[in-house]
Amino acid sequence: MAYVITSACIKDSLCVDACPTDCIHPKQDEPKFAEATQMYVDPENCIDCGACVAVCTSNSIFPLDEVPAEMTDAVAKNAAFYAN
Repeated sequence: MAYVITSACIKDSLCVDACPTDCIHPKQDEPKFAEATQMYVDPENCIDCGACVAVCTSNSIFPLDEVPAEMTDAVAKNAAFYAN
């Protein structure tokens, strides 16, 4: 997993539009979008380009090794979203 989206995410989907590998979900047109509290980065398909970080207006996306201590639960949440 290269990047992690934290609970500060406001689901504005700017990161989805910026991602060249289509690895941020759920998208607005996907069934899980309404119930999701945030977006998630697919750990298998992320190419570590940082495009999502550059456009994130809520400062909710971090490199895995830079996730703030108070937000480390986001790592497990991101992984769990893609576990199914």
